[in-house]
Amino acid sequence: MEILILFAVVFAALIMELIDAGLGMGYGTVLSPLLIAFGYSPLLVVPSILFSQAIGGFTAAMFHHQYGNVDFKPKSTDIKKIKKALKELGYVESFKRGFSNDFKIAFAITFFGVIATILGAFIAVNIPKTLLKAYIGILVLAVGYLLIFKKQFKFSWKKMAGVGFLASFNKGISGGGFGPVTTGGQIIAGNKHKSSVGCTTLSEAPICIAGFLTYLILNGLTDYTLVVYLSIGAFIGAPFGALLTRNINSDKLRYYLGMFIIALGGWTLIKLLI
Repeated sequence: MEILILFAVVFAALIMELIDAGLGMGYGTVLSPLLIAFGYSPLLVVPSILFSQAIGGFTAAMFHHQYGNVDFKPKSTDIKKIKKALKELGYVESFKRGFSNDFKIAFAITFFGVIATILGAFIAVNIPKTLLKAYIGILVLAVGYLLIFKKQFKFSWKKMAGVGFLASFNKGISGGGFGPVTTGGQIIAGNKHKSSVGCTTLSEAPICIAGFLTYLILNGLTDYTLVVYLSIGAFIGAPFGALLTRNINSDKLRYYLGMFIIALGGWTLIKLLI
């Protein structure tokens, strides 16, 4: 029976990582309640999801870049040119000029997201879970609504930082709620559809690692079985998700994202009544 459950865990992680890497959301939001329903402890589920999603995120980001959904490549890999730029322009200006817009968006989300994830992990043990789920459900529904009705604002780096902080705070507390807010938030804030999915997959990896390490320090982890099997499924599913993103029309992608986000938000709120 235990073997069947572990096989189901691998399969569920594979399918959800395919969806997550393809649409930029869904892995933790769906797997977290599913694994708890399988009988796993929430304090085991959340860090296991965080670590496995980091594996899936790094893998998916490489394939998103390879398939042309995003561009994470630095403008130069010549060491002499890099040293010269650092000397003449300084670190900040060299970073601005030396990397693609996609990489800078992922970096902005990651930088503020790591802080928010750690904060969320610290708060997780004290906040009422019902209040938390209601907040995330309503927030995700709002993002889905804005996507479906094509609400969009002018791009700004402050908006990117805010999206990363808010989404990562959700992730640190519950293991879910990162992708819908990050991917949907980027699109609403003016980023391109496929780029938003790719930037989400890259930024979620270090953010998830930060959250996992925080849980490890605070509570420890006595059983790594769930971590291993989830990671196997996520690793296998990631390349197929990136391929899915490449082959979806951008207008259809926004619609599918909006519908899926609304479904996730509704599912989160429905669970409060079950």
